[in-house]
Amino acid sequence: MIAPTQVKLPRRAGPVIFAFIMSVSLGGAMSAAITAINTGYDAAFLSRWLDAWALAFGLAFPSVTILAPVVRRFADRITV
Repeated sequence: MIAPTQVKLPRRAGPVIFAFIMSVSLGGAMSAAITAINTGYDAAFLSRWLDAWALAFGLAFPSVTILAPVVRRFADRITV
């Protein structure tokens, strides 16, 4: 059996990959929770949630991309 090759991306892509993964996961979780709380869970939930997730991702990705380095520097300053 032939082992699959691992795809490695350049280290400089790390911040963008981090922002993408964080915005996908947190945007999805938060939009699902808020959609369920505000509109309930029924047959149309998936459609409403995907609409909300698309909006959340569109806001979260640039926010995380911009804020993550600032927050990281701040956390480094206030920790020992």
